[in-house]
Amino acid sequence: MFPSRVLSIRAERELASRYREDLRIVSPNVEKLVVELSGGNQQKVVVAKWLATKCRLFIFDEPTRGIDVGAKAEIYQLLNTLAKEGCGILMISSEMNEVVGLSDRVYVMREGEITAELSRDELSQEAIVKYAVGGE
Repeated sequence: MFPSRVLSIRAERELASRYREDLRIVSPNVEKLVVELSGGNQQKVVVAKWLATKCRLFIFDEPTRGIDVGAKAEIYQLLNTLAKEGCGILMISSEMNEVVGLSDRVYVMREGEITAELSRDELSQEAIVKYAVGGE
């Protein structure tokens, strides 16, 4: 038999309130519909749902597209915290500053093929562009 994964309403509200506080989700209460929140807060709600499952590997595809500068900084802080806690993070981003600033290792792709693996000490915007456009 499988263990029950159903939360009581009370436990669900407590969990939502904890993540609302921990991730600084701006909402008057946990009953507010996610679609009524700003883009950055919507992103944080998605992350809170992942965190609630106790997962250890996260895939972030363009994690800060369409959100304001303040929310970007909070997402960056969250990514760093998750990494420090030992979580694996696969980030796909077209924003060079995100890639260079947050990554320990970068795989550069061109036309669906990996053209380079860059370690933290090899990582620069110039190196990424070089391998993305076909340099050797």
